[in-house]
Amino acid sequence: MSKKKVIVGLSGGVDSAVCAYLLLQQGYEVEGLFMRNWDSAMNNDILGNPDLYNDVCPQEEDYMDALAVAEHLGIVLHRHDFVQEYWDNVFTYFIDEYRKGRTPNPDILCNKYIKFATFREVAEKLGADFYAYGHYARTKLVDGEVQLLRGIDNNKDQTYFLSQLTQSQLQNTLFPVGELEKPRVREIALTNQIPTAKKKDSTGICFIGERNFRDFLKNYIFTKPGAILADDGNQIGTHDGLMYYTIGQRKGLGLGGMKEYSNQPWFVIGKDLEQNTLMVGQGINHPYLFSDQAIVEDVNWIPSKRFEGTLECTAKFRYRQKDSPVTLEWLDNGRLNVSMKQPVRAVTPGQAAVFYLGDICLGGGVIQSAYFESQQRKY
Repeated sequence: MSKKKVIVGLSGGVDSAVCAYLLLQQGYEVEGLFMRNWDSAMNNDILGNPDLYNDVCPQEEDYMDALAVAEHLGIVLHRHDFVQEYWDNVFTYFIDEYRKGRTPNPDILCNKYIKFATFREVAEKLGADFYAYGHYARTKLVDGEVQLLRGIDNNKDQTYFLSQLTQSQLQNTLFPVGELEKPRVREIALTNQIPTAKKKDSTGICFIGERNFRDFLKNYIFTKPGAILADDGNQIGTHDGLMYYTIGQRKGLGLGGMKEYSNQPWFVIGKDLEQNTLMVGQGINHPYLFSDQAIVEDVNWIPSKRFEGTLECTAKFRYRQKDSPVTLEWLDNGRLNVSMKQPVRAVTPGQAAVFYLGDICLGGGVIQSAYFESQQRKY
């Protein structure tokens, strides 16, 4: 009987390397597939400046690391360009959301449209029976339906970023490192002399890299300075463009030393796109930073059947945020009304709201608006 073939998304990091190693130990036929998602030269051409972003995304270094891992493990490594798909489905959405004054999460879209969609199409042509990734998550088959479960390591759990996946995308998907804690993954890599054993985990977004975030956005979005208004209505400063700020932000406001106000730090509490004003208030627990209601759109519900009436569960409104008890109720157009049992800080339009029943990730969507019901305000 021939071995089942697994195509692993080999990124050049330690997690995907250990993922491939574990699958080999489990008896699978393993091959790697390296995804190239960004082309600096292409984007330089679009912007009309060939010198803008040379060597900003270390994809070639990552590819060489992935190749070293593949050679060490004795497996084939394929390489495929997903540049156009990434531009069409991830990057353009990212820019459009910032134009709307919202704060998007491109990693969620990358998983939905690239790693678990076009990647699988390429892997299928390579003869894959299964698809594997180095994410800290788990799956479980229950009555013919796949459940997406949190990873064993709560500090590394990545189901928040996988919340837009569907039943079909989760079928035949393997997450070997989801059964382990991160220190154990490092230990396995070191013990087996995997080349990326000591490689630092990647952070941030590839297409931004080490560049200044504001400088990056300026190349794609026209910036319009405007007034910064305190919660008493007085103008106390000028912002550089609403796209640079997010709810709950403290740094970069350039406020302070005003005698008519206290010495407490200022935080972004809202945006008014029509008036192009940024609203701020003092104190980390300013009441306008908290919401007890939210409307969530573009909802992906992982179970095949939606609940009826209301559902008591928990939600994360940001990655690494603690779960908040909520009540869900369906609205029109597939949106959800989310009622929080306790007010939640800095629920931000454009970010993802992800829902859980215990360890089961139910899915999630994009926060359309958030508000404190008794204050009758929205942002």
